[in-house]
Amino acid sequence: MRRFNLAVLAAVTLSAGLTAVPAQAHTGRALGIENCVGSACHFDVPPGTYDVKVLLGGDAASSTSVIGETRRSLLPETPVAAGERTARSFTVNVRTPEGEPTGPEGTPGLDLVLGGTAPALADIRVTPARHTRQIFLVGDSTVCDQPGDPYSGWGQQLPQYLRKGVSVANYADSGESTVTYLSDTRLWATVQPLIRPGDLVLIQLAHNDKTTDEATYRANLETLVAGAREKGGNPVLVTPIVRRWFNSDGTLNNGTALLVNGLGVDHPAVIRAVAAAEDVPLIDLTARTKALVESLGVEGSKAIYLYNEKRDNTHTSVHGATVYAGLVRDELVAQHLVPKGLVRVG
Repeated sequence: MRRFNLAVLAAVTLSAGLTAVPAQAHTGRALGIENCVGSACHFDVPPGTYDVKVLLGGDAASSTSVIGETRRSLLPETPVAAGERTARSFTVNVRTPEGEPTGPEGTPGLDLVLGGTAPALADIRVTPARHTRQIFLVGDSTVCDQPGDPYSGWGQQLPQYLRKGVSVANYADSGESTVTYLSDTRLWATVQPLIRPGDLVLIQLAHNDKTTDEATYRANLETLVAGAREKGGNPVLVTPIVRRWFNSDGTLNNGTALLVNGLGVDHPAVIRAVAAAEDVPLIDLTARTKALVESLGVEGSKAIYLYNEKRDNTHTSVHGATVYAGLVRDELVAQHLVPKGLVRVG
């Protein structure tokens, strides 16, 4: 299910095999580097939320990133000078299924893989997280943890922008509309009971509401907002990313690009209206991505989407998803939805 490009671990020589550790992580005992081999680490822990602290660096100059579970970017590439060590921490959500809610179960426990141009891990510690802020993601294929290259959803890239103390629980799922997300018991009926007071619930559903009339679409958004609030969560409505569909004048001012469906329902406009009526924070990702794609132009924007690989003007590449996740990160900070100290910038 996962396709990782495993690099050689440069910092230490590890034991020849993965150590299976019983489900004792909830006792608070740290699990360490004995659970790693090569550039892969496996921690036999039950579903939950875990803090991970890595010590990066080795004798030679290094540059290391960390990917986990279903291709989630958990730590951006971090350079370390030769002979030095740098500590970094992040919080990760472990669940079953580990990727899309309607997808394969995945591998039990927590799986991490080192990436980067010259990965080097000196030490690692995994412990149960305490007092974690959760960000739940409700969305479609443009948001979800995509299982294989070259695809990536922006929710898959968001964790790398967050520090220890904030976890992303990405329950976005390919092909879902507001109708199917509410009706499938693996989706909203599974997510809502997990929401705790103070958790953020980011909702971006529109791409697959092609036959949903406006009244139904609005009511479904209101149901999701009310359901999050019922559990003490803080809903945040997110307008959908644009499709890369240019007019001859280089703009995206058309229904295909801006998610107006065949019934004439202007999804971003409805989302904005519901956000205003329900006094819900709004991340206008349609406006942000429209401005970015238009600034890049017809050629430059191809790298954001999978045009070159798949002639796909809807789904994003890893690069594009990372850029779009950065836009979400910026809005979370600007609207004070996540404390700036818990966000990686730059």
